[in-house]
Amino acid sequence: MKILFYGDSITDMGRSREVDKNAFSYGVGYVNYASSTLMGENPEKYDIINRGISGNRVVDLYARIKCDLWNLEPDVISILIGINDVWHEIFAENGVDIKRYEKVYRMLIEDTKERLPNAKFILLEPFVLKGSATEERYEEFCEVKKYARVVEKLAREYGAEFVPLQEKLDEAAAKHGAAYYLYDGVHPDVAGGKLIADAWLAAFRKIDA
Repeated sequence: MKILFYGDSITDMGRSREVDKNAFSYGVGYVNYASSTLMGENPEKYDIINRGISGNRVVDLYARIKCDLWNLEPDVISILIGINDVWHEIFAENGVDIKRYEKVYRMLIEDTKERLPNAKFILLEPFVLKGSATEERYEEFCEVKKYARVVEKLAREYGAEFVPLQEKLDEAAAKHGAAYYLYDGVHPDVAGGKLIADAWLAAFRKIDA
């Protein structure tokens, strides 16, 4: 079973571009934790690829869809995208408004279903917490929660597994502090990566049952 993780820096998390399909290629985030669990259970069953790229918006995912997704012909496609669509607008006026976000995300799914009709999708909820990168303009960053509802809607429409994350992170942050999970309000620390991986694995088990 070939599993492809597609997204931005939260998926990338420092993965090596020089090697593929080993520990360095998974980065140090949730992809690494999820991969180590699956490979530990059955190393011969899974072929896992990380194609996260830091700074990506949904339009960037679509722009590289052929080389980084279709050509690899995965059985399972896991997507986490959304925070940069908001973040880039806040600081550089180069974001993706929510209407266009939905349109391009929908194109990504529909075009991929046409190209890879047997592939299954896992869509992760984009998220944010108050932290060093977000605190000053936190209300604007919270727009990503509206983008999250778009992802949830698309998951329902296309029969994809939806991975809820915002509420889990809110609850965890209330107990131990936001920085323990997202060190700057966006990027996961060790505990945040493990939380995301556990939520992802719960969704994946439904596909892999």
